[in-house]
Amino acid sequence: MTSTALRSAIAALKTGRAVRIESTKPLGVASVETAEPEMLALLDAKGKAPLLISGWRAAALSLGNRRDAADPAAPVLIERSGWLDSNAARAISDPGRDLDRPPLGPLAPLPLEQIEEAKAALKLARLAGLLPALWILDAEVDATPISIAALAATDPQATLLARARLPLDGIPDSQIAVFRTSDGQEHVALIVGAFAGKPPLVRLHSECLTGDVFGSLKCDCGPQLKEALRLIAKAGGGVLLYLRQEGRGIGIANKIRAYALQDRGLDTVEANLRLGFADDERDYEHSAAMLRSLGIAEVRLLTNNPAKLEGLERAGIRVVERVGHHMPANPHNADYLATKREKSGHLP
Repeated sequence: MTSTALRSAIAALKTGRAVRIESTKPLGVASVETAEPEMLALLDAKGKAPLLISGWRAAALSLGNRRDAADPAAPVLIERSGWLDSNAARAISDPGRDLDRPPLGPLAPLPLEQIEEAKAALKLARLAGLLPALWILDAEVDATPISIAALAATDPQATLLARARLPLDGIPDSQIAVFRTSDGQEHVALIVGAFAGKPPLVRLHSECLTGDVFGSLKCDCGPQLKEALRLIAKAGGGVLLYLRQEGRGIGIANKIRAYALQDRGLDTVEANLRLGFADDERDYEHSAAMLRSLGIAEVRLLTNNPAKLEGLERAGIRVVERVGHHMPANPHNADYLATKREKSGHLP
């Protein structure tokens, strides 16, 4: 995937412009969240554009019987009716409004032929940090193009941009390295001490603004980050990858939307699903590419998450040992930690 094409498509979607998913059956789309009514009127002069939502969001709207039983994440297309304008579509798309409004509808699902193109479009919305809700436009509309092959491609490249010494309190000699991966994101590796000749202790840490920076008690991310660096230093050296995967890969805005749903009684998994996302949208192919760039093929992995072990192994990095990484619970995150164990399969 060329990061230039991807960045252009993401920028277009985020600013309310149209994107065309190019394939044998091209698909024009615009974000429900960012396309203002005036722009939508230009893109869809006849006012007939149907609404595309993710399978997870369809289930939250009680359209579960319209989903593909074999693929619960398969997108669902909703017919554009007279009442389904920009405001109504945003109310359908934003779960924060679910409990504050009467039911909207009727919602009339339509057959969806361009399933792979629709999945690619929803993936693009997630990469842009937007809600998984899109207007489906005429493929001939003036739009920023991106090929379905490019969006679907597995191209886990990581280009080293810069590397320098970084003194850290209580940590042996360390360096910071910045990588740009093929999806256009920039991730960081902290390389601590020396570990030549043996698999290093490695931590994959997803960015958490609320926990890492502000010290939120809703999660255990901040303490995990500090403890990971301490354990890596104690081991004599290793690597911490700091990954731009806020909110399990859904972005900061959607993460805070999930927090608001949690304030209403949903757990972490339920909140993500109600937003229209999977429980966890992360993958670890770019992490593996970063490790390979550092000359690392085998690791001791500091984690409780089996998905990280499986993801690295699948991407060609051998995990020779899992090292548990548990933090004490507090009254604000005890349920969150329990949900990770009970619903996300985190290991003891």
